Amino acid sequence: MYQFDVERKYGQKNIHLLMFCVILLLGTGLITLYSASYSFAARFFRDGNHFIIRQLIFAGIGMVLFFIFAFIDLSLLRKFIKPLVAAAIALCALTLIPGIGVERYGASRWIEIGGISYQPSEMVKFVLPLYLAHLLDKKKDNLDNFFTGVLPPVIITGIFFGLIYIQNNFSTAVFIIFNAMVIFFLAGMRYRYFLAATMMIIPISALLIFTKKHRVLRLVSFLRPEWDPLGAGYQVNASREAIISSGFWGKGIGEGTKKVASIPEIHSDFIFSSYVEETGFIGILLFFSLFAVFAVLGYTAAWKSQSVFGKLLAAGLTTMIVSQALLNTAVVSGALPATGIPLPFFSAGGSSLLTSLICAGLIANVARKSGVLTEKTSGLEDANEY
Repeated sequence: MYQFDVERKYGQKNIHLLMFCVILLLGTGLITLYSASYSFAARFFRDGNHFIIRQLIFAGIGMVLFFIFAFIDLSLLRKFIKPLVAAAIALCALTLIPGIGVERYGASRWIEIGGISYQPSEMVKFVLPLYLAHLLDKKKDNLDNFFTGVLPPVIITGIFFGLIYIQNNFSTAVFIIFNAMVIFFLAGMRYRYFLAATMMIIPISALLIFTKKHRVLRLVSFLRPEWDPLGAGYQVNASREAIISSGFWGKGIGEGTKKVASIPEIHSDFIFSSYVEETGFIGILLFFSLFAVFAVLGYTAAWKSQSVFGKLLAAGLTTMIVSQALLNTAVVSGALPATGIPLPFFSAGGSSLLTSLICAGLIANVARKSGVLTEKTSGLEDANEY
């Protein structure tokens, strides 16, 4: 009984630390967005507060969702996983229907009903890990059988990949495949399946890259930045200049100049360059320290979870958020070819922010129960096991 009380206190401490980390990330992201978006919003919407007001509304809704998913009974949530998967598939398919799906920047990634737009691929980022953690937990003793243990989750992952790819959202489609493979690996799937998957994914990905002109241009401009400095390579080159010009202390919050006209859509996928220009090397240390703490807390929750479902869910969602942050910052700094992956908690966009907070809430839920398992010798049932 004493051990149970100690572990319960550990779980409560874990969720408090995680909540504090999320609030710091969200607060830093909102301040950065306000600074990065004000000039753009004033010029195009005649209201410098346009983006920050929208983001504050979504942040409020997202925090409500964070607490709902942090304290919901996971065994109850598991009963609704199939409807969630069906809903995510249906919403992704709706992006392809004229009148409902909305095309922006040459991609049909959004649906709009009644003036409210939503990006369904963001929903996939937490629905697919939920589904995989649930199914691989149920099939944990049957993963040697390809047709009954491996094929079902692979099919659902492939459906999501296909639906997101035909939205002309190749980077997100590949991103969810990467995170799905992480969950497969953690579940204990055999190495031969990973080898077979890798042998298929690499040539297919290469083929898909060369099917769209803009992907080829991004790749060429990454390999040779001087090739088209005012075209395909302009955004990344301007972003690198902003980061290099920041110095040790940065130019100060609100004092950045590159956000005014140098970097297109800086409030969205390239917001990290605005953040670094104004906070400098000290800001970079703070940024990566916050995500490092988030990663440690998330993976610790997964490690100490008493259920396979909890382990896979926390590890999968932590990997999703942290790898997305690393991928975005690598693109913005010119270390990887340009993609359309937003920066969690920072980039403008309600769909991305809601997804980040829902994922954080689910991780906090696992963290809350990490290490908590009633002792059979105490006469209590394992009521907290999901």
